[in-house]
Amino acid sequence: MLPYIDHWIGGARTAGESTRTGPVYNPALGTAASCVRFANAADVDRAVGAAAAAFPTWSRTSLGRRATILFKFRELVERHADEIARSIVREHGKVLADARGEVQRGLEVVEFACGLPHLLKGEFSENVSSNVDSYSIRQPLGVVAGITPFNFPIMVPMWMYPVAIAAGNTFVLKPSEKDPSASMMAAELWKDAGLPDGVFNVVNGDREAVDRILEHPDIAAVSFVGSTPIARRVYEVATARGKRVQALGGAKNHMVVLPDADLALAADSAVNAAFGSAGQRCMAISVVVTVGDSADRLMPLIAQRMRAIHVGDGLDQGNDMGPLVTQQHRDRVRAYLDEGTSAGATLVADGRAHDVRGDANGFFLGPCLFDNVTPEMSVYRDEIFGPVLSVVRASTYDEALAIVNANPYANGVAIFTNDGGAARRFQSEVQVGMVGINVPIPVPMAYYSFGGWKASLFGDAHVHGGEGIKFYTRGKVVTARWPEPALRGKNLGFPAG
Repeated sequence: MLPYIDHWIGGARTAGESTRTGPVYNPALGTAASCVRFANAADVDRAVGAAAAAFPTWSRTSLGRRATILFKFRELVERHADEIARSIVREHGKVLADARGEVQRGLEVVEFACGLPHLLKGEFSENVSSNVDSYSIRQPLGVVAGITPFNFPIMVPMWMYPVAIAAGNTFVLKPSEKDPSASMMAAELWKDAGLPDGVFNVVNGDREAVDRILEHPDIAAVSFVGSTPIARRVYEVATARGKRVQALGGAKNHMVVLPDADLALAADSAVNAAFGSAGQRCMAISVVVTVGDSADRLMPLIAQRMRAIHVGDGLDQGNDMGPLVTQQHRDRVRAYLDEGTSAGATLVADGRAHDVRGDANGFFLGPCLFDNVTPEMSVYRDEIFGPVLSVVRASTYDEALAIVNANPYANGVAIFTNDGGAARRFQSEVQVGMVGINVPIPVPMAYYSFGGWKASLFGDAHVHGGEGIKFYTRGKVVTARWPEPALRGKNLGFPAG
């Protein structure tokens, strides 16, 4: 009998009404380690009901008290960071150093949210008319929900709920059913930090739970991170029901390498950004666009570094890259290797032949490298979400820029060059939401906002940072007069100062 992972509703673990479950694998071993309960509509309704009941009191809780709880939660997450990271490794497969980094980046958003007493300040104008003042305030929305992916089981939810909760909302989280334990650990830490019951809830499950969240009349806003087809559906269904939506979709992140670039730095960056977390990052570099003769000089450096990557169980600190999250996903990624060669790309490194320091039943695939890829190939068009790096050769800067801008995804991009003028031109001309200059993974810090353009984002708001605060609050403008007795009496004219 495998242990069960329950839901968290109203401040306590609960099995819920549904009897449906799904396996949670240890991908390094290829075996199920636990079962997660799948919420039905009634379970989601219970979570939303708990959140709705908690909202009136929480929204009126003082900013100072909210900040105190946020600071305590931050302290507890930091204290349990290694425990959370190891849980992520066991369910996701990424190496321990990567999981620890994920916890740290999530903590940075919690730290940002601790400053909400300052960030929620409005504006005030005195005497906009005779003895009349105007001021703006921002108020919470109510019950809000987050639907998050498997690839960052603690960081991506932390992009959402610390800001939402600090702003006075209550939250229902539907994490990935592939690695739900980190969210349940966070729920326990929220309770230990003193968060009132019902303010933070977790419902595990699949599409049935998602569909109920999207249609539930008491949920005011939905935040989503995942693939583009699902992001589009989340946006369309939830907005049709009057909800605010920020839905972050897929990516095909390019790294442009100009001939004058530091090629050793570029090679290190390409390998680290492409194969970290086995390529299962929405900001992973999956395409290197080389300009001029840089490809001939860069390719040997990339191949050399790839051979030194150790693949195996993420809990073994001697390994650089772990398995993919499921067997089905691993097999899907492997199929692209045959598709790429059939289309005419050159398979320089075949990850199926890479040595693995791990269980033969694990969902492993070594790093893969294609050269001579063209934009019409499926290995270029599709978001593979695995350890597959493609090299596209361009003759000029303008050709490279055109390739990037023609892609429907526009999450992140990087350029490597020692030419400041070229870099400044690129940051202006490229049609992508997050840009790195000699930085391969330009994930903004918590006080800036994360989000792409085009098919990588549905909705107007990015997550965390200033846009996150605005997303989870709505503005109200108050115009006030406190008249003296002499100003009272009949006056039907329009006030004109």
